[in-house]
Amino acid sequence: MKQYNCDVLVCGGGPGGICAAVSAARNGADTMLIERYGYLGGMATAGLVFPFMTRFAGGEQIIDGVFQELIERLDAKGGYGGPDKPAMFDAEAFKQVADDICLESGVRLLLHTIVDGAEVVDGLIKRAIIHNKSGEGSISAAMYIDGTGDADLAFITGAPCEKGRAADGLSQPMTLNFRMCGVDKSKMPDRQQITERYLIARQEGRIDCPRNDVLWFDTMRDDEIHFNTTRIICLDATSAEDLTKAEVDSRRQVAQYVEWLVSDVEGFENAQLQMTAAQIGIRESRRVVGEYMLTADDLLSTRKFDDCIARGSYPVDIHAPDGGGTVLKHLAPGESYQIPYRSLVPKTIDNLLIAGRPISSTHEAHSAIRVMPIAAAVGEAAGAAAALCVKDGTIPRELNTDKLRSTLLAQGANLG
Repeated sequence: MKQYNCDVLVCGGGPGGICAAVSAARNGADTMLIERYGYLGGMATAGLVFPFMTRFAGGEQIIDGVFQELIERLDAKGGYGGPDKPAMFDAEAFKQVADDICLESGVRLLLHTIVDGAEVVDGLIKRAIIHNKSGEGSISAAMYIDGTGDADLAFITGAPCEKGRAADGLSQPMTLNFRMCGVDKSKMPDRQQITERYLIARQEGRIDCPRNDVLWFDTMRDDEIHFNTTRIICLDATSAEDLTKAEVDSRRQVAQYVEWLVSDVEGFENAQLQMTAAQIGIRESRRVVGEYMLTADDLLSTRKFDDCIARGSYPVDIHAPDGGGTVLKHLAPGESYQIPYRSLVPKTIDNLLIAGRPISSTHEAHSAIRVMPIAAAVGEAAGAAAALCVKDGTIPRELNTDKLRSTLLAQGANLG
């Protein structure tokens, strides 16, 4: 069995995991980052989730730090949309930028690697069991960060988790993103007209998808349209059987969408399917039960926290777990909410922190804080906290949060 040792182990290389690893390494921790795919980026690359949701509250940029550096690095490679196409980015450039920022920060990468077990003694993780082409191995660390998106490590260790809405446990739908190329955008109908035609095609049985509208985005390329519009409901993203059904059914939906677009929608006459994502996009799966559970009321009332480690302004955005609609609840213009450090700290496990969307929150609050810029900001805080725990010889729930906040501010975070 191959064995590794480090100060901080980050499991999962999505935006939250990347920022966690970079933050931990830059704060002096010997940091390893493992990722199941052959590249970093998570939903930004493997999931083809696009574009970045807002990192502003009115005119104020509220998410800065490592995520801002990622954007600047993307821009330098021509992989960011810039002022005329805000929040658009190139997934291939993101893979390169993620490699660069991790390696330059001193992060040790181990790709094609998953965590599939853990040894826990008296509330402390002694080692994580990993699996890759080399076989089974283990990584021992002082601190562990779960950046898997699905709280895989937390679940394996026995940390309490929840899934879905309180009434029935159903989670938000999954979506397979896809892109069409060869599109003449000058001929395209407007969004409302496209949705009206889609609803007719759905009524006629030509498209079997429960979503009630067509969600699409321009990309950085003149002849390309990105679709985030397939919808898989009532399945569990932590079940291998359900994930298999979701992947197969979403590809069926994509084929129906493509046929309809080419035959019925102006501008798509000569278009073709360019790509589908490497994996279906997951909005919601497990959520870890932490020292504080963030609620929708906390967000919508813009509640302030003494241990704030990140901010956000994305609305409560609940895609119906069992239907086609979406519930949106926006903040007042220019307002933002705060995310407390305690929501990153799981109950029962003393050397684990959560980076990204599985932090401790209700189903409703999760629908707002699940987006990539917020996941990145939360990850940066988790990485800094893990490094400070190693330095100070303490555990996350006893960490001095004033010291953590000072560290994040020095890294460029905007905590209000």
